[in-house]
Amino acid sequence: MVEKSANRSLILKYFEGDKAIWLVIIGLSLGSLLSVYSSTGTLAYKYQHGDTTHYLIRHLNLMLVGFAIMFFTHRVNYLYYKRIAAPLMWLTLPLLFYTLMGGASLNEASRWIVLPGTGITFQTSDLAKLSLIMFISRHLANNQEQIKDFKIGFRNIMLWIILTVGLIFPANFSTAAMLFLISMTLLFIGRVRARYIGSVFLIGIVFLVIGFLMAPHLSGLGRVGTWANRIERFASSEPDEEGNFQAEQSQIAVVKGGFLGQGPGKSEQRNFLPHPYSDFIFAIIVEEYGLWGAAIVVFLYLILFYRIGILVRKSTSSFGTYLAIGIGVTLSIQAFINMGVAVGIFPVTGQTLPLVSMGGTSILFTSAALGILLSISKYTLQNQSKDE
Repeated sequence: MVEKSANRSLILKYFEGDKAIWLVIIGLSLGSLLSVYSSTGTLAYKYQHGDTTHYLIRHLNLMLVGFAIMFFTHRVNYLYYKRIAAPLMWLTLPLLFYTLMGGASLNEASRWIVLPGTGITFQTSDLAKLSLIMFISRHLANNQEQIKDFKIGFRNIMLWIILTVGLIFPANFSTAAMLFLISMTLLFIGRVRARYIGSVFLIGIVFLVIGFLMAPHLSGLGRVGTWANRIERFASSEPDEEGNFQAEQSQIAVVKGGFLGQGPGKSEQRNFLPHPYSDFIFAIIVEEYGLWGAAIVVFLYLILFYRIGILVRKSTSSFGTYLAIGIGVTLSIQAFINMGVAVGIFPVTGQTLPLVSMGGTSILFTSAALGILLSISKYTLQNQSKDE
Protein backbone atom coordinates (compact mmCIF):
# COMPACT_ATOMS: atom_id res chain seq x y z
CA MET A 1 0.00 0.00 0.00
CA VAL A 2 2.84 2.37 0.88
CA GLU A 3 4.61 1.58 -2.44
CA LYS A 4 1.43 2.20 -4.46
CA SER A 5 0.89 5.49 -2.64
CA ALA A 6 4.48 6.52 -3.34
CA ASN A 7 4.14 5.68 -7.05
CA ARG A 8 0.90 7.65 -7.24
CA SER A 9 2.53 10.64 -5.57
CA LEU A 10 5.42 10.44 -8.05
CA ILE A 11 3.01 10.50 -11.01
CA LEU A 12 1.07 13.42 -9.54
CA LYS A 13 4.34 15.25 -8.92
CA TYR A 14 5.22 15.33 -12.61
CA PHE A 15 1.73 15.38 -14.16
CA GLU A 16 0.24 18.43 -12.51
CA GLY A 17 -2.82 20.53 -13.21
CA ASP A 18 -6.46 19.56 -13.60
CA LYS A 19 -6.70 15.75 -13.45
CA ALA A 20 -10.02 15.73 -15.31
CA ILE A 21 -8.35 17.46 -18.28
CA TRP A 22 -5.60 14.84 -18.22
CA LEU A 23 -8.23 12.07 -18.26
CA VAL A 24 -10.01 13.69 -21.22
CA ILE A 25 -6.72 13.90 -23.11
CA ILE A 26 -5.98 10.22 -22.44
CA GLY A 27 -9.51 9.18 -23.42
CA LEU A 28 -9.49 11.09 -26.72
CA SER A 29 -5.97 9.87 -27.53
CA LEU A 30 -6.90 6.21 -27.03
CA GLY A 31 -10.00 6.68 -29.15
CA SER A 32 -7.84 8.34 -31.79
CA LEU A 33 -5.55 5.31 -32.09
CA LEU A 34 -8.49 2.97 -32.66
CA SER A 35 -10.20 5.27 -35.15
CA VAL A 36 -7.07 6.11 -37.15
CA TYR A 37 -6.09 2.43 -37.38
CA SER A 38 -9.51 1.56 -38.77
CA SER A 39 -9.94 4.55 -41.08
CA THR A 40 -6.51 4.21 -42.75
CA GLY A 41 -7.00 0.60 -43.89
CA THR A 42 -7.87 1.55 -47.47
CA LEU A 43 -5.04 4.09 -47.56
CA ALA A 44 -2.57 1.41 -46.43
CA TYR A 45 -3.59 -0.98 -49.22
CA LYS A 46 -3.33 1.81 -51.78
CA TYR A 47 0.03 3.31 -50.79
CA GLN A 48 1.76 0.94 -48.32
CA HIS A 49 1.27 -2.49 -49.95
CA GLY A 50 -1.30 -3.52 -47.36
CA ASP A 51 0.79 -2.62 -44.29
CA THR A 52 -2.12 -1.51 -42.09
CA THR A 53 0.19 -0.68 -39.19
CA HIS A 54 2.18 1.92 -41.14
CA TYR A 55 -0.16 4.86 -40.50
CA LEU A 56 -0.94 3.68 -36.98
CA ILE A 57 2.75 3.71 -36.03
CA ARG A 58 3.23 7.07 -37.72
CA HIS A 59 0.24 8.49 -35.84
CA LEU A 60 1.41 6.97 -32.55
CA ASN A 61 4.85 8.56 -32.99
CA LEU A 62 3.25 11.96 -33.61
CA MET A 63 1.08 11.53 -30.54
CA LEU A 64 4.12 10.66 -28.43
CA VAL A 65 5.93 13.77 -29.69
CA GLY A 66 2.77 15.77 -28.97
CA PHE A 67 2.59 14.31 -25.48
CA ALA A 68 6.21 15.29 -24.87
CA ILE A 69 5.39 18.84 -26.00
CA MET A 70 2.36 18.87 -23.73
CA PHE A 71 4.41 17.65 -20.78
CA PHE A 72 7.09 20.29 -21.36
CA THR A 73 4.67 23.19 -21.85
CA HIS A 74 2.65 22.26 -18.78
CA ARG A 75 5.80 22.28 -16.62
CA VAL A 76 6.62 25.87 -17.66
CA ASN A 77 4.96 28.74 -15.79
CA TYR A 78 2.26 30.05 -18.12
CA LEU A 79 3.38 33.65 -17.48
CA TYR A 80 6.45 32.84 -19.58
CA TYR A 81 4.16 32.59 -22.62
CA LYS A 82 3.17 36.18 -22.04
CA ARG A 83 6.78 37.21 -22.59
CA ILE A 84 7.18 35.25 -25.83
CA ALA A 85 3.77 36.20 -27.29
CA ALA A 86 5.09 39.24 -29.21
CA PRO A 87 8.24 37.55 -30.65
CA LEU A 88 6.13 34.54 -31.64
CA MET A 89 3.71 36.83 -33.46
CA TRP A 90 6.57 38.51 -35.31
CA LEU A 91 7.73 35.04 -36.40
CA THR A 92 4.27 33.88 -37.42
CA LEU A 93 3.42 36.68 -39.87
CA PRO A 94 6.42 36.18 -42.21
CA LEU A 95 5.76 32.42 -42.17
CA LEU A 96 2.12 33.00 -43.13
CA PHE A 97 3.20 35.33 -45.95
CA TYR A 98 5.73 32.81 -47.24
CA THR A 99 3.14 30.01 -47.06
CA LEU A 100 0.64 32.07 -49.03
CA MET A 101 3.14 33.08 -51.72
CA GLY A 102 5.31 29.99 -52.03
CA GLY A 103 4.03 27.25 -49.76
CA ALA A 104 3.51 23.64 -50.84
CA SER A 105 0.25 23.07 -52.70
CA LEU A 106 -2.28 20.66 -51.23
CA ASN A 107 -5.81 20.37 -52.60
CA GLU A 108 -5.14 23.49 -54.71
CA ALA A 109 -4.27 25.50 -51.58
CA SER A 110 -0.95 26.90 -50.36
CA ARG A 111 -1.23 25.98 -46.72
CA TRP A 112 2.02 24.19 -45.99
CA ILE A 113 5.74 24.76 -45.69
CA VAL A 114 8.05 21.85 -46.42
CA LEU A 115 10.97 21.87 -43.98
CA PRO A 116 14.19 21.73 -46.04
CA GLY A 117 15.91 18.36 -46.14
CA THR A 118 13.24 16.56 -44.11
CA GLY A 119 10.16 16.32 -46.31
CA ILE A 120 8.10 17.21 -43.24
CA THR A 121 5.17 19.57 -43.90
CA PHE A 122 4.37 22.41 -41.52
CA GLN A 123 0.93 24.06 -41.45
CA THR A 124 1.52 27.67 -40.43
CA SER A 125 -2.16 28.37 -39.72
CA ASP A 126 -1.92 26.03 -36.70
CA LEU A 127 0.93 28.15 -35.35
CA ALA A 128 -1.06 31.31 -36.13
CA LYS A 129 -4.05 30.18 -34.07
CA LEU A 130 -2.00 29.67 -30.93
CA SER A 131 0.28 32.70 -31.34
CA LEU A 132 -2.59 35.11 -32.06
CA ILE A 133 -4.57 33.91 -29.03
CA MET A 134 -1.50 34.39 -26.85
CA PHE A 135 -0.89 37.85 -28.34
CA ILE A 136 -4.50 39.00 -27.83
CA SER A 137 -4.48 37.68 -24.25
CA ARG A 138 -1.28 39.61 -23.56
CA HIS A 139 -2.76 42.78 -25.04
CA LEU A 140 -5.96 42.53 -22.99
CA ALA A 141 -4.07 41.79 -19.77
CA ASN A 142 -1.67 44.70 -20.27
CA ASN A 143 -4.26 47.31 -21.24
CA GLN A 144 -7.26 46.73 -18.99
CA GLU A 145 -7.11 50.26 -17.59
CA GLN A 146 -7.32 51.76 -21.09
CA ILE A 147 -9.29 48.99 -22.79
CA LYS A 148 -12.18 51.32 -23.67
CA ASP A 149 -9.88 53.63 -25.59
CA PHE A 150 -10.26 53.20 -29.36
CA LYS A 151 -6.58 53.47 -30.23
CA ILE A 152 -5.02 51.56 -27.34
CA GLY A 153 -7.76 49.06 -26.55
CA PHE A 154 -9.06 48.28 -30.03
CA ARG A 155 -7.20 49.66 -33.04
CA ASN A 156 -3.73 48.47 -32.10
CA ILE A 157 -4.74 44.84 -31.62
CA MET A 158 -7.25 44.87 -34.50
CA LEU A 159 -4.46 45.59 -36.99
CA TRP A 160 -2.70 42.38 -35.93
CA ILE A 161 -5.91 40.35 -36.12
CA ILE A 162 -6.76 41.61 -39.62
CA LEU A 163 -3.23 41.01 -40.88
CA THR A 164 -3.10 37.45 -39.49
CA VAL A 165 -6.57 36.46 -40.65
CA GLY A 166 -6.01 38.16 -44.00
CA LEU A 167 -2.89 36.08 -44.72
CA ILE A 168 -4.77 32.85 -43.91
CA PHE A 169 -8.00 33.77 -45.70
CA PRO A 170 -7.11 33.17 -49.41
CA ALA A 171 -5.98 29.57 -48.85
CA ASN A 172 -8.05 28.53 -45.83
CA PHE A 173 -11.34 30.36 -45.40
CA SER A 174 -12.70 28.16 -42.60
CA THR A 175 -9.63 28.61 -40.39
CA ALA A 176 -9.56 32.36 -41.07
CA ALA A 177 -13.26 32.72 -40.21
CA MET A 178 -12.90 30.62 -37.06
CA LEU A 179 -9.84 32.56 -35.89
CA PHE A 180 -11.60 35.87 -36.54
CA LEU A 181 -14.63 34.76 -34.50
CA ILE A 182 -12.43 33.58 -31.62
CA SER A 183 -10.51 36.87 -31.67
CA MET A 184 -13.72 38.92 -31.53
CA THR A 185 -14.99 36.74 -28.67
CA LEU A 186 -11.81 37.41 -26.70
CA LEU A 187 -12.05 41.15 -27.31
CA PHE A 188 -15.68 41.14 -26.17
CA ILE A 189 -14.84 39.21 -22.99
CA GLY A 190 -11.87 41.54 -22.49
CA ARG A 191 -14.32 44.50 -22.23
CA VAL A 192 -13.43 46.16 -25.54
CA ARG A 193 -16.35 48.41 -26.51
CA ALA A 194 -19.12 46.41 -28.14
CA ARG A 195 -19.76 49.06 -30.79
CA TYR A 196 -16.19 48.72 -32.06
CA ILE A 197 -16.56 44.95 -32.35
CA GLY A 198 -20.01 45.30 -33.93
CA SER A 199 -18.64 47.69 -36.53
CA VAL A 200 -15.96 45.18 -37.51
CA PHE A 201 -18.57 42.44 -37.88
CA LEU A 202 -20.70 44.65 -40.14
CA ILE A 203 -17.70 45.55 -42.28
CA GLY A 204 -16.73 41.88 -42.41
CA ILE A 205 -20.19 40.84 -43.55
CA VAL A 206 -20.16 43.47 -46.29
CA PHE A 207 -16.78 42.25 -47.56
CA LEU A 208 -17.94 38.61 -47.44
CA VAL A 209 -21.04 39.42 -49.48
CA ILE A 210 -18.94 41.36 -52.00
CA GLY A 211 -16.41 38.51 -52.11
CA PHE A 212 -19.19 35.95 -52.60
CA LEU A 213 -20.68 37.96 -55.48
CA MET A 214 -17.25 38.49 -57.04
CA ALA A 215 -16.10 34.89 -56.52
CA PRO A 216 -16.68 33.84 -60.17
CA HIS A 217 -14.24 36.58 -61.23
CA LEU A 218 -11.68 35.77 -58.52
CA SER A 219 -11.20 32.07 -59.17
CA GLY A 220 -7.45 32.58 -59.53
CA LEU A 221 -7.09 34.05 -56.02
CA GLY A 222 -6.38 31.13 -53.69
CA ARG A 223 -9.49 29.09 -52.99
CA VAL A 224 -12.00 31.94 -53.09
CA GLY A 225 -13.98 30.31 -55.88
CA THR A 226 -13.85 26.90 -54.18
CA TRP A 227 -15.30 27.94 -50.81
CA ALA A 228 -17.89 30.22 -52.43
CA ASN A 229 -19.14 27.33 -54.58
CA ARG A 230 -19.24 25.02 -51.56
CA ILE A 231 -21.35 27.45 -49.56
CA GLU A 232 -23.69 28.09 -52.48
CA ARG A 233 -24.20 24.41 -53.26
CA PHE A 234 -24.58 23.50 -49.60
CA ALA A 235 -27.29 26.15 -49.18
CA SER A 236 -29.12 25.08 -52.35
CA SER A 237 -28.54 21.31 -51.86
CA GLU A 238 -27.27 21.10 -55.43
CA PRO A 239 -25.03 18.16 -56.32
CA ASP A 240 -21.31 18.84 -55.98
CA GLU A 241 -18.65 16.51 -57.31
CA GLU A 242 -16.35 17.24 -54.35
CA GLY A 243 -17.93 18.85 -51.29
CA ASN A 244 -21.41 17.33 -51.40
CA PHE A 245 -20.04 13.91 -52.35
CA GLN A 246 -17.92 13.90 -49.19
CA ALA A 247 -20.82 15.13 -47.08
CA GLU A 248 -23.19 12.52 -48.51
CA GLN A 249 -20.76 9.67 -47.87
CA SER A 250 -20.26 10.97 -44.33
CA GLN A 251 -23.99 11.04 -43.68
CA ILE A 252 -24.33 7.51 -45.06
CA ALA A 253 -21.71 6.43 -42.49
CA VAL A 254 -23.70 8.11 -39.71
CA VAL A 255 -26.92 6.38 -40.79
CA LYS A 256 -25.21 2.99 -41.02
CA GLY A 257 -23.85 3.39 -37.51
CA GLY A 258 -27.27 3.58 -35.92
CA PHE A 259 -27.32 3.17 -32.15
CA LEU A 260 -24.82 0.34 -31.61
CA GLY A 261 -22.60 0.73 -34.67
CA GLN A 262 -21.21 -1.86 -37.05
CA GLY A 263 -18.29 -2.72 -34.80
CA PRO A 264 -14.61 -1.72 -34.57
CA GLY A 265 -12.82 -1.96 -37.92
CA LYS A 266 -16.00 -2.66 -39.87
CA SER A 267 -16.51 0.70 -41.51
CA GLU A 268 -17.55 0.53 -45.15
CA GLN A 269 -17.59 4.27 -45.91
CA ARG A 270 -13.85 4.60 -45.27
CA ASN A 271 -13.54 3.14 -48.78
CA PHE A 272 -15.44 6.10 -50.26
CA LEU A 273 -14.63 9.09 -48.06
CA PRO A 274 -11.56 11.01 -49.34
CA HIS A 275 -10.28 11.85 -45.82
CA PRO A 276 -11.87 9.40 -43.33
CA TYR A 277 -8.87 9.65 -41.00
CA SER A 278 -8.93 13.45 -40.58
CA ASP A 279 -11.81 15.64 -41.82
CA PHE A 280 -14.43 12.88 -41.48
CA ILE A 281 -13.09 10.75 -38.66
CA PHE A 282 -16.16 11.49 -36.54
CA ALA A 283 -18.33 9.85 -39.22
CA ILE A 284 -16.17 6.71 -39.01
CA ILE A 285 -16.52 6.73 -35.21
CA VAL A 286 -20.32 6.91 -35.52
CA GLU A 287 -20.40 4.18 -38.17
CA GLU A 288 -18.29 1.77 -36.12
CA TYR A 289 -19.35 2.61 -32.56
CA GLY A 290 -22.82 4.01 -33.13
CA LEU A 291 -24.62 6.71 -31.22
CA TRP A 292 -23.13 5.65 -27.89
CA GLY A 293 -19.59 6.00 -29.27
CA ALA A 294 -20.37 9.44 -30.65
CA ALA A 295 -21.94 10.42 -27.32
CA ILE A 296 -18.75 9.46 -25.45
CA VAL A 297 -16.65 11.66 -27.76
CA VAL A 298 -19.04 14.59 -27.36
CA PHE A 299 -19.15 14.03 -23.59
CA LEU A 300 -15.34 14.17 -23.35
CA TYR A 301 -15.27 17.52 -25.17
CA LEU A 302 -18.04 18.82 -22.91
CA ILE A 303 -16.04 17.80 -19.84
CA LEU A 304 -13.01 19.62 -21.26
CA PHE A 305 -15.07 22.76 -21.88
CA TYR A 306 -16.63 22.52 -18.40
CA ARG A 307 -13.26 22.14 -16.68
CA ILE A 308 -11.88 25.11 -18.62
CA GLY A 309 -14.89 27.10 -17.39
CA ILE A 310 -14.02 26.20 -13.80
CA LEU A 311 -10.40 27.13 -14.43
CA VAL A 312 -11.41 30.54 -15.82
CA ARG A 313 -13.57 31.20 -12.78
CA LYS A 314 -10.77 30.33 -10.34
CA SER A 315 -7.90 32.03 -12.18
CA THR A 316 -6.52 35.15 -10.50
CA SER A 317 -4.40 36.20 -13.48
CA SER A 318 -6.02 38.19 -16.27
CA PHE A 319 -3.55 36.82 -18.82
CA GLY A 320 -4.22 33.25 -17.68
CA THR A 321 -7.97 33.84 -17.82
CA TYR A 322 -7.96 35.20 -21.38
CA LEU A 323 -5.53 32.57 -22.58
CA ALA A 324 -7.63 29.74 -21.11
CA ILE A 325 -10.77 31.17 -22.70
CA GLY A 326 -9.04 31.51 -26.09
CA ILE A 327 -7.70 27.95 -26.06
CA GLY A 328 -10.98 26.53 -24.75
CA VAL A 329 -13.12 28.32 -27.32
CA THR A 330 -10.73 27.33 -30.14
CA LEU A 331 -10.79 23.61 -29.29
CA SER A 332 -14.56 23.61 -28.72
CA ILE A 333 -15.42 25.43 -31.97
CA GLN A 334 -13.05 23.27 -34.01
CA ALA A 335 -14.52 20.08 -32.56
CA PHE A 336 -18.09 21.31 -33.06
CA ILE A 337 -17.39 22.27 -36.70
CA ASN A 338 -15.77 18.91 -37.48
CA MET A 339 -18.66 16.96 -35.98
CA GLY A 340 -21.18 19.33 -37.61
CA VAL A 341 -19.69 18.69 -41.04
CA ALA A 342 -19.88 14.93 -40.47
CA VAL A 343 -23.63 15.04 -39.75
CA GLY A 344 -24.43 17.64 -42.42
CA ILE A 345 -24.93 20.77 -40.32
CA PHE A 346 -22.06 22.66 -42.00
CA PRO A 347 -20.51 22.59 -45.46
CA VAL A 348 -17.17 20.81 -45.83
CA THR A 349 -14.47 22.92 -44.15
CA GLY A 350 -11.37 20.75 -43.66
CA GLN A 351 -11.23 21.28 -39.88
CA THR A 352 -9.78 18.32 -37.96
CA LEU A 353 -11.15 16.85 -34.73
CA PRO A 354 -8.69 17.93 -31.99
CA LEU A 355 -6.61 15.07 -30.54
CA VAL A 356 -8.56 12.50 -32.60
CA SER A 357 -7.89 13.13 -36.30
CA MET A 358 -4.68 11.90 -37.86
CA GLY A 359 -2.41 14.82 -38.62
CA GLY A 360 0.96 16.43 -38.16
CA THR A 361 1.19 20.00 -36.97
CA SER A 362 -2.44 19.98 -35.82
CA ILE A 363 -1.60 17.34 -33.20
CA LEU A 364 1.58 19.12 -32.14
CA PHE A 365 0.02 22.56 -31.69
CA THR A 366 -3.10 21.13 -30.05
CA SER A 367 -0.79 19.38 -27.59
CA ALA A 368 1.09 22.63 -26.96
CA ALA A 369 -2.19 24.47 -26.36
CA LEU A 370 -3.38 21.82 -23.91
CA GLY A 371 -0.02 21.91 -22.14
CA ILE A 372 -0.37 25.68 -21.68
CA LEU A 373 -3.90 25.12 -20.39
CA LEU A 374 -2.61 22.58 -17.86
CA SER A 375 0.10 25.04 -16.83
CA ILE A 376 -2.56 27.66 -16.07
CA SER A 377 -4.48 25.04 -14.10
CA LYS A 378 -1.35 23.95 -12.24
CA TYR A 379 -0.37 27.42 -11.02
CA THR A 380 -3.97 28.40 -10.32
CA LEU A 381 -4.32 25.39 -8.03
CA GLN A 382 -1.01 26.20 -6.34
CA ASN A 383 -2.07 29.81 -5.67
CA GLN A 384 -5.43 28.58 -4.37
CA SER A 385 -3.65 26.23 -1.93
CA LYS A 386 -1.46 29.08 -0.66
CA ASP A 387 -4.52 31.26 -0.04
CA GLU A 388 -6.15 28.49 1.96
